[in-house]
Amino acid sequence: MTDHALRLLRRDRRLAELAAYPFDFDVDRAAHGHVEPVRLASGGALEVVAGDDTGGTYFVCEDGSVLHATSEGEAGIIGASVDEALEIIIGLAEAEEYDEDEEDEEDECAAGQRRLLEEARAELRAALGFPQRSREELEDLLRTALLRTEPDFLLLNAEEHHAYRLLDSYPRPPLWETVLAPGRADLALLRAGDRAAWEAVGRDPVRRRLALRAAQFDRAEGDLGLLRHLLRQEAASSMTDELRLAAVLVGLHGQEADLPLLHEVRETDYDTWCGLGGMPGPGADGDELRTWASELDDALFGTDPADEPVVTWTGLARDQGRTELARAALIRRLDAIVMDQSRLRRPGAPGRLTTAPLRVLADEFEELGDLVQALRAQRLYAALQETPYDRVSALLAQARLERRTGRLPWAARALAALRDTLAGPDADGPLRHWRTTSLGRFVTEEHCRLALALADADLPEEARAVHTAAASLLGELSEDAAAGVRELAGEAAAHIRQFS
Repeated sequence: MTDHALRLLRRDRRLAELAAYPFDFDVDRAAHGHVEPVRLASGGALEVVAGDDTGGTYFVCEDGSVLHATSEGEAGIIGASVDEALEIIIGLAEAEEYDEDEEDEEDECAAGQRRLLEEARAELRAALGFPQRSREELEDLLRTALLRTEPDFLLLNAEEHHAYRLLDSYPRPPLWETVLAPGRADLALLRAGDRAAWEAVGRDPVRRRLALRAAQFDRAEGDLGLLRHLLRQEAASSMTDELRLAAVLVGLHGQEADLPLLHEVRETDYDTWCGLGGMPGPGADGDELRTWASELDDALFGTDPADEPVVTWTGLARDQGRTELARAALIRRLDAIVMDQSRLRRPGAPGRLTTAPLRVLADEFEELGDLVQALRAQRLYAALQETPYDRVSALLAQARLERRTGRLPWAARALAALRDTLAGPDADGPLRHWRTTSLGRFVTEEHCRLALALADADLPEEARAVHTAAASLLGELSEDAAAGVRELAGEAAAHIRQFS
């Protein structure tokens, strides 16, 4: 990873001019920056080092990799270093095509351009110390670089936070395949009877769940023993999707002898008792057990990993510590919904939208610690709510995220819209009782927290306005609802008085 070539271009005018034309790597354009503010989803640093004549930009990333972003919203890694990127650019550049009326003139112009290009290529390559490589070698280098773009170098618009499209169209493995690979390897070890693997996989929650997912999509008659083992071990994590999956996979074998184990697992704690409800009783036969498992399997699981919701795989990727892999997939999913809300249409009811995927995305981003993307999802979720109760709940979550990301005036506007909905004439039945429920408490708490944040940000007028609204809300709460928020309200009031 070197920048030897970049240093030469910066101090040698002749070489800089050759790189700019005909190779369209212009170090002088670095001063202009990119056409819009951008950032990496991973948060890594970017340094502009050159531009092209169509508004595109070359960035150097923290590890030295070169990211090329076009003015049309595409981006990709084109080299592991500036030297490699320049070697690829210079080696793969082609002469301009001409469209002349006279064939002889076209041939003459094209030949002249090819000659000039080859002369420039030879001079610049020699001056920068690049070796002679075949076009095939350079294309392989470029392909390797481009395939590294995601997840670690996903470029975002820094204002709207949507992702740039990939610069290439090379096929990539689906997310599930990447995430599931370790689980498939562990399942093979378990099937081979490796006792050390049985103990290691059984004790490790992440490996255990991935092995169960692998067994979900590759079912075998001989798996019952290892499934029983994983089921017992997964119960230690209380109620999880994988615990239910393990119970289903065991139940599908239809062995009456497994009913005591299934009931023992169900009785682990209150959550497992509820989560594994409907299980046949201790005196049931194998057919009843198989029927119960088959119905749950049809409703919740299946045999095709491509049919699983993306959050199944992003959640497992997060558990594996592959944060950027999860983040990139979630951002792509959110971008797709933002660009085409018809993706939210309800099956069988195309005139209606189901906004639950947006709520799930907001939660997943928050689990990742990416509050900016969580806010993107939450804003759209709030905008699409149809009932007053759902709108208030969504605006409350939006205001909290606005506050936590430092967008305090936006948080105040969200809370103002929330109060308008509370006072609106079309409030539905459940919303009429907000003063006596936890909803009223949470709304008032968020007003108090925002008032404190505004005061800390030295925005006294805005702080007083939100605090006044908080005091009004507190006065409307029932005694039980108000009891839980009075201490925070007092703290906010004391803080606000410092500005008086």
